[in-house]
Amino acid sequence: MFTTRKYWHPYVSPFDPCPPMTTKQYVTAPNLYIKFQPPGMQQFSPKEALYAGTLWCTLYDPYYNAHEMQMREAKTDE
Repeated sequence: MFTTRKYWHPYVSPFDPCPPMTTKQYVTAPNLYIKFQPPGMQQFSPKEALYAGTLWCTLYDPYYNAHEMQMREAKTDE
């Protein structure tokens, strides 16, 4: 499944005084995956584009931190 959210596992030292974070994540921008702008791309209305920060729907990618993602997943499971 394609996602712009990537995960990586940092090295955890046995001498680390704090509890380790075994998995970290980062988000890549959707425009990294579009080589060129195809003609006829779907566009937001001007008002929606100002809210989203982009004119093209495929380039819209709201950022949710890990806690917001967990809250959203919990709401959809109910």
